Order: sequence, then structure tokens, then C-alpha cells
Amino acid sequence: MNSTGGRAPASSAILTVPNILSFARILLIPVFVGLIVHHGTELAGMLLFAGVAATDWVDGYIARRTNQVSELGKVLDPVADRLAIAAGLIAVIVRGALPLWAGLAVIVRDGAVLVVGAAMLAGRGVRVDVRYLGKTATAILMTAITWIAWGNLDLPLGAAARAAGWVLFALGIVESYVAAGWYLGDILRVRRVGLD
Repeated sequence: MNSTGGRAPASSAILTVPNILSFARILLIPVFVGLIVHHGTELAGMLLFAGVAATDWVDGYIARRTNQVSELGKVLDPVADRLAIAAGLIAVIVRGALPLWAGLAVIVRDGAVLVVGAAMLAGRGVRVDVRYLGKTATAILMTAITWIAWGNLDLPLGAAARAAGWVLFALGIVESYVAAGWYLGDILRVRRVGLD
């Protein structure tokens, strides 16, 4: 739930290094999508997607280490994650590098959490904090999607990347649905407190 857990409270700053990194990730989405779907530029697209995915951990680390945690960043970071993962999924599905069912397993979960959370917390002025398990699941899924697509696009070391990617996908999808259950519990608790 929306608590600082003993850490310094979030600031109202907008132009912080972590926020700039999150904005940059969002701006790079059409670039990596275009590279992935265009034949002949898949390698560059997959490398850029991997880079965008990796900066998720970078901006969070910088925010905590430099005391630049902001209210905007707490919203912008997970939005950048969800947009990057959805765009990457759509791009690799369009290219035939990931089965539709695998993409839907991720998108349906994310959509359900967003819709249910927004509906239950609408107008309450509260936010549910991101859980570590949710962040871990996102990182694992982004890695898994990259490796599976890498293998299916016949890029270097493709067979090994594809095999490892499916193992990670199984782990990440289980973690993401467990985290979704926890988020639902958080949302219900916040809602109950608001009704008391």
C-alpha cells in the first residue's frame, strides 16, 4: 500500500534523473518496435528492447541511491514498464517470434490488474505501491520474451536463447500472477480503509 516503509518520503520533483530515464524508455518504444517488425533490423530492435528493459532497474536504483524518489516516478516507472512490455510483445507477435497465447498471458494479467485497480480505487486519491515480486516478475518476463523472440528470429545462439527463454517465461508468468493476487489484496485493504 501507499507507505514509505521507513524510507524518506517521495518528493514532488519532476525533472529527476530516474524520471528522465523513464521518459526516455517510453520515447524509445516506437523505435524498437519499428526495428523489430522491419525485416533486416531485428537484431538492433531486440538489443534496444533489452536495453530499455534493463534501464527499469537502473532508474529505480538511481532513485533510491540518490534520494530522487518522486511521486511522479512511482507512477511513471511502472507505466513505462507496462508500455514497453506490451509494445515488445505486440512487435514480436507480429513478427511471428512469440506465440499469441504467450503474449495474451502477460497482457491479460496486466490489463486485469490495471482495470480492477482503477475501478476499485477511482476517486480515492490513493495508490498501491509496486511490490518487489512484481518488479522481479516484470524483469524475468522481459528477459524471457527477448530470449524467446531472439531464438525464433534465428539470431546468434538462438536455440540456447529460446530454451532458456521458455524456462524464464514459465517462472515469470507464475510470479506475475502471484503478484497480481497480492496487488488485489492490497487494493481491497486500501478500499476497506477508505470505507471505514
